Amino acid sequence: MSSSNEKTLLADLRKDYGVMTLRKKDLLPDPFSQLEKWLQDALHYGCPEPNAMTLATVSADGQPSARIVLLKKITPDGLRFYTHKTSRKGRDISANNKVALVFHWHQLERQVNIRGTAREIPRNDVEDYFHTRPRASQLGAACSPQSRIVPNREALEQAFQKLSEEYSDKPIPLPTTWTGYDVLPTEFEFWQGRQSRLHDRFIYHRLPGQTTWLIDRLGP
Repeated sequence: MSSSNEKTLLADLRKDYGVMTLRKKDLLPDPFSQLEKWLQDALHYGCPEPNAMTLATVSADGQPSARIVLLKKITPDGLRFYTHKTSRKGRDISANNKVALVFHWHQLERQVNIRGTAREIPRNDVEDYFHTRPRASQLGAACSPQSRIVPNREALEQAFQKLSEEYSDKPIPLPTTWTGYDVLPTEFEFWQGRQSRLHDRFIYHRLPGQTTWLIDRLGP
């Protein structure tokens, strides 16, 4: 239980943003291109793991959950990440493919919020990417019962070692449960922190049946 003093300190924490500004004329017409531009800015300014994004999913019974995953590719119509389909997020997506993503680059005082649907990618694309990963990462994915209860750390390490010895001189097969998803955005929001909490927020959205993205400013 936190003390009242600790609660007061948390309530008093605040920062007046002001590193950059964002105007509508600064935005590219295509939100995918704008996201790539901000990702490059994050790389340039040394933001740690700039491709880290929060993925929010909802289970079949309506329980939301969120975790950090890594963006691995921007396709013409989606944002790609990889995981086990038997993980909590994989099970959630199977029951309800509506998801949300959030990028946050603290040094730049920027966020990108994305809503859309998740779609499993073709198996050959999963296979191609899997074998580009470091061998240890392949072994880790192959031996992990992701999101399942395990007895202890030793059990995981033993499974890793056993698999490593079994495939010491041959390729590691793609696990049947390991897959990739493309998040197909229906909405992007670009957020730039500003002074006095008058943040710059712009939303990209499309009218039903339209392919052109509209850009509107949102109240902070």
